[in-house]
Amino acid sequence: MSRRKLVLICLAVVVVGGGIALWWYLHRPALPPGFAGGNGRLEAQAINVAAKYPGRLKTVIPHEGDTVDAGQVVATIDIEPLEAQLRASKAQIVEAQNNLRTARAQVSSSQAQLNLANKEYKRAEKLVATGAISAQERDADFSKVEVTQANLVGYQAQVTRAQSAIDAQTAESERLQAVISDNTLRAPVRARVQSRMHEPGEVVAEGAPVLSLLDLSDVYMYVFLPTSAAGKVSMGSDARIVLDAIPEYPIRAVVAYISPNAQFTPKTVETAEERHNLTFKVKLQLNREKLRQYEQYVKAGLPGMGYVRFFDNSGDWPPFLQPKPVSQLPWAPTGSAASTATDSKPTDSKSTDSK
Repeated sequence: MSRRKLVLICLAVVVVGGGIALWWYLHRPALPPGFAGGNGRLEAQAINVAAKYPGRLKTVIPHEGDTVDAGQVVATIDIEPLEAQLRASKAQIVEAQNNLRTARAQVSSSQAQLNLANKEYKRAEKLVATGAISAQERDADFSKVEVTQANLVGYQAQVTRAQSAIDAQTAESERLQAVISDNTLRAPVRARVQSRMHEPGEVVAEGAPVLSLLDLSDVYMYVFLPTSAAGKVSMGSDARIVLDAIPEYPIRAVVAYISPNAQFTPKTVETAEERHNLTFKVKLQLNREKLRQYEQYVKAGLPGMGYVRFFDNSGDWPPFLQPKPVSQLPWAPTGSAASTATDSKPTDSKSTDSK
């Protein structure tokens, strides 16, 4: 097949696909009173796994598209210099402990000498009174007491210094161990690797992102509703998301956030008649537990429509926005679960939607 024919076929596919999407957009059923909708894109919470300290990357384990679990090691930074510092710190702890034992032994010896000197001085005072020894000899015994007491104070100070050195090196050792641990980068949540910013052997700076992850349990869509509709939507209200890729399969969601401030409609979603209207940003959150079953199908960036039901509306969702049973979904799980699990109950009333 020639290159020209291949280009023509690709253009035809794009035109046909765009025409189908445009036809569906223009001919989609109108919303009954009590509902509102807006267009948006499916988004997932992005998380950067970054280096806390500068260093050379030793390994970067997962590749783009891989799924990692919470706590899984995703990258490591060379820690040989840190390990050498840790060994030196531990050696200094051992040295300080030896100094402590020596100082304590000297304190014990000096204390014994002081006790003896005090006894000799007391005897000398009695002997001076009887004239058995001279006052000069008594003064010499008193001087010996003072010298021994000064030595004792010096050895006690050495004990304090040795203990302080142990405490300081222990803290330094713990700090180095914490730094070594932080140089093993782990995934904070179960997520999909979106991109690798650096490769093994590269030197990364402090705070430099190494991997970009997408939290597959935190998927949502932002829609912008006019003030007349946003005022009738409450937190926790039932919602639906309809993706352009699968318009026949509405997805259940809930209103998780309503902006407290109005804003002009962003250029990416504004229409000619809404260009000057103020809107409120509303976040439609997908069910986190159900997303785990279909995480391999989650794709951020897919365009679609988001719909919400007003808090004063007790009517059912229109038929084109009622979720299908799980067994009918294109990504339905295989096995017995597919035959029993459903995304919605047969009667899609307001009471069942809110559960």
